Amino acid sequence: MDVLSDLLYRAHARNATVRQLIQRPPWALAFTGAPPLTVVATLGGHTSVRLDDVGVTPVRLAPGDIALIGGPHAHTVADSPATPPQAVIHGDRKHVVGGEGAAGAQRSLGPRTYGDGLPGATIMLRGACELRGEAGVRLLRMLPPLAVVPSGPRTRAALDLLATEVARDEPGQDAVLHRLLDLVLVLALRAWCAGPEAPLPSWHGALADPAVGEALRLLHDRPAHRWTVAELAAGAGMSRAAFAARFRSMVGEPPLTYLTGWRMALGADLLSGTDATVAAVAREVGYEDAFAFSVAFKRAHGASPSAWRRRTR
Repeated sequence: MDVLSDLLYRAHARNATVRQLIQRPPWALAFTGAPPLTVVATLGGHTSVRLDDVGVTPVRLAPGDIALIGGPHAHTVADSPATPPQAVIHGDRKHVVGGEGAAGAQRSLGPRTYGDGLPGATIMLRGACELRGEAGVRLLRMLPPLAVVPSGPRTRAALDLLATEVARDEPGQDAVLHRLLDLVLVLALRAWCAGPEAPLPSWHGALADPAVGEALRLLHDRPAHRWTVAELAAGAGMSRAAFAARFRSMVGEPPLTYLTGWRMALGADLLSGTDATVAAVAREVGYEDAFAFSVAFKRAHGASPSAWRRRTR
């Protein structure tokens, strides 16, 4: 499994919600208490997205464009950057702030769909995702506070399917919507990573290298294996010295240092998300000795495994 796929799998979005707005301008909705990752897309008309707690220039989305908000930033989605919010939404709570005229923006048109539904309306989708553990933290590090993915045939097809399903209410609908939102997210992330403005971690560029990309795949496929640099070099078809130098130049750290960091991330998530003993977690991530794991974990996270578990729970 490649690194991005592994991160997406382990940080799999949970408690995801998808809502659709069909509203004529002017309209604006402010969101506070946002989750770690938000997806905003326009299907018709234009949408402005601005972050209210970070000094980032507002972006304007054309039909098919997707905005990714990386982090729990308060933000406003509107027809124009100048439109004041008609409602403030915090989790499931909504507060209308613009009087009777603004209340129309909150009128239900069907399952998960709001607005006035009149001709000339903007059609906008917003998905909110929770991410899991240290894998989610690493995934969010790939994104700036606000990233825009231009419309493309693959993302647009996924958005159209999501828009079709969001207004339906059939058995298993939540499962369908969560998987479609996952699809939109993965396609958007992949498109963003391929763009020229993406401030990507060094390992992402290394994925395209046959030798280093294969070594990263091996480390993520079998993180508990007792890897040596010589074994990784053999798997990549290179000498030990040449492989070690190439890996470090492309990833930014030696192979076993990268492996230790990934093991510590996996260990942190196991401690937070399971009731496994520290010894069992240590074995799961490649440490036969629980004491050695505890020392490495405290060095990486600044807390012992037991203290980390208490704090994160």
